[in-house]
Amino acid sequence: MLAAEAVSHLALDPGVAPADGGLPGLGVLKQVVSSINLFAVVATVGALCVAGIVWAWGHHTGSHGAEAKGKQGALVAAGVALLLGAANGLVSFFSALGTQVK
Repeated sequence: MLAAEAVSHLALDPGVAPADGGLPGLGVLKQVVSSINLFAVVATVGALCVAGIVWAWGHHTGSHGAEAKGKQGALVAAGVALLLGAANGLVSFFSALGTQVK
């Protein structure tokens, strides 16, 4: 019975938590992820500009399909920008929420 109790205790609380600075190269990894985020933000700005041009072109030429695709692209770019800006907050929120699970 002692082995079964030890295993059930491990299943409930493995005792693992994120440790800051636990591995070498963490600073470099943070820089890489920050650079990827910056690249994504710049690409999103470009996508929003292209979507705006398509929207305007579709409106002025009477092409309802192009106008709809331009609107759709603008909404998608806005959503991507929202997610990129909120990425740190979302991960922090759900990580903190996950620590409350018992």
